[in-house]
Amino acid sequence: MRMNKRQRFFATLKRQKALQVMVLLGVVWMIVFHYIPLTGLWIAFSDFNIARPIFDAPFAGLTYFRQFFDDPNIPRVLYNTLGISFFRIVIGFPMPIIFAIFLSEMRHQRYKKLVQTVSYLPHFVSWVILGGFIINWTAESGLINDILLRTGLRSTPIHLLGDARYFWGVAVVSDIWRSMGWGAIIYIAAIASINPELYEGALIDGANRFRRIWHITLPCIKGTIAILFTFAVAGLLNSNFEQVFVLRNPLNIERAMVLDLYIFQVGIRLGRFSYATAVGLMRSIVALVLLIVANRVSDKLTGASFI
Repeated sequence: MRMNKRQRFFATLKRQKALQVMVLLGVVWMIVFHYIPLTGLWIAFSDFNIARPIFDAPFAGLTYFRQFFDDPNIPRVLYNTLGISFFRIVIGFPMPIIFAIFLSEMRHQRYKKLVQTVSYLPHFVSWVILGGFIINWTAESGLINDILLRTGLRSTPIHLLGDARYFWGVAVVSDIWRSMGWGAIIYIAAIASINPELYEGALIDGANRFRRIWHITLPCIKGTIAILFTFAVAGLLNSNFEQVFVLRNPLNIERAMVLDLYIFQVGIRLGRFSYATAVGLMRSIVALVLLIVANRVSDKLTGASFI
């Protein structure tokens, strides 16, 4: 007896009930923590007062969005945010790819697993703890200055986090150190799925290791690279709030004041909740536009997109 579509649907649900329960939990989590909070966006269009319910606040229209364009601090904030994000993409984005390729080329399996494990560890440590290490390492009597002085690269110590000129470099390098091993996991999985016969054929044809990487590995994982690059471009206005919050101080705040930190200070410390919500909403809209544009460009250039 043939089942109709409805019967097949319920039969599939029954057969996959364990998987459906796992999916359901994810859907519930998404609704509770991502969709229900969207009602709070009303704050951006109203004169919100913390002493009153959100929807009792009087309507303010686009007042706080206009304040964003008139805010004299915004150009400096955007400059710092885009500057750090730019160097994270230019320098930081290729690092997991290179690292994943190096790991895939290792022949000693025990050493390979050791390197992988060590590279993952910083990702599981919070920025509060890592920030303490970085602050100590970059101090005038810290590890980095000790190395520079001993090797003769500098004759006098320098406080890297005490000089605003070096903050971008410290932020980018420390972010790469923390995320490179974890970010390489996806690329390692993509490389592992490449047909070994391609490498064998190239080896027979006399291709050396570099040529095998250039003509086989990279083309085979270009779809993964394109999709992850799309998400990286969409996150241009995200500046890793936890990292900046831990590493900033009065001496480097000129280069450390990024958009996320500015929203926190204006919204939480100064109590301008409506303005901070409006700035956050505008950032999300820009991120959505960047995501769509980057996805279209990726689809045109590589044929890989997530939609």
